[in-house]
Amino acid sequence: MDNISEKIPVIVVCGPTASGKTAVGAELAIRLGGEVISADSMQIYKGLSVSTAKPTAEEMRGVPHHLMDFLEPDEPFSVADYVKMARKCISDIRSRGKMPIIVGGTGLYINSLIDNISFDYIVSDDSLRKELEEEARVMGNEHMHEKLRSLDPKAADNIHPNNLIRVIRAIEMCLLSGRTGEENRAESRKNESPYAPCMIGLTCFDRQILYDRINRRVDKMIEDGLEKEVREVYDRYRLRTAFNAIGFKEMIPYFEGECSFEEACDKIRQESRRYAKRQLTWFRRDVRIEWVDTSNCEQFDGIISNCLNIVAKSKIM
Repeated sequence: MDNISEKIPVIVVCGPTASGKTAVGAELAIRLGGEVISADSMQIYKGLSVSTAKPTAEEMRGVPHHLMDFLEPDEPFSVADYVKMARKCISDIRSRGKMPIIVGGTGLYINSLIDNISFDYIVSDDSLRKELEEEARVMGNEHMHEKLRSLDPKAADNIHPNNLIRVIRAIEMCLLSGRTGEENRAESRKNESPYAPCMIGLTCFDRQILYDRINRRVDKMIEDGLEKEVREVYDRYRLRTAFNAIGFKEMIPYFEGECSFEEACDKIRQESRRYAKRQLTWFRRDVRIEWVDTSNCEQFDGIISNCLNIVAKSKIM
């Protein structure tokens, strides 16, 4: 598949939170005859519309949006699950003569899909995991982190000792595969990607504009009933996967009387800005991405024009 014409064309619209991905993705779909595939690890969950800034029907503008709002908050979902489902979506969209447009800010989902990462190396053993969890209960987080370091020093450098779930999973993977995380990832990239991606990155070149936009988005979430939504899910599920979502974990101390409502909201704003910074760090490592400044929303036609020029230059259509 060396020839780009033999590969499956896809457009990727990525970038940090509040950079305008939803609006741009829908507009490109309308102009190019496409459908949107979400690449957001939290918008997959039902009942989290406010906290995950899930697009409204008005924002979707009649464009089909896939891989959103289909999973209960207490159901497990992995990047391997996402890639499998997204591949199927791409195939289905192309079979109808439409352009798949991947829109989202979860870099791991996007890269794993576009780069055709294989997850055949992923193995698990419930009994081993239970043994490791019991060892952690008795010996503590630092002990487990040092155990990981003895097996995979680079993984230990990248995982905080208090992130016990990831520490245990990394240990489990090393013990079962006999390889480090880096060796497993190298193995997973052996198969060439079937996709010809045109990758568009959206951000505000003036970082303060992006942060101000994030603060306003959080304020809008609060107005739209963030507290009620989070409390309903919290009362039903307690601490499950969906509580990784920003807006959820910061509210829990408020529900449990450990902070005020305003303190929880300030924490959401702060964590949202930090998340945007991490997203930018991730995406800027990918030299395939061409960046578009979305600082001035009033110049939306100009933003779309820049994106269309990038698509034309990519020659995927």
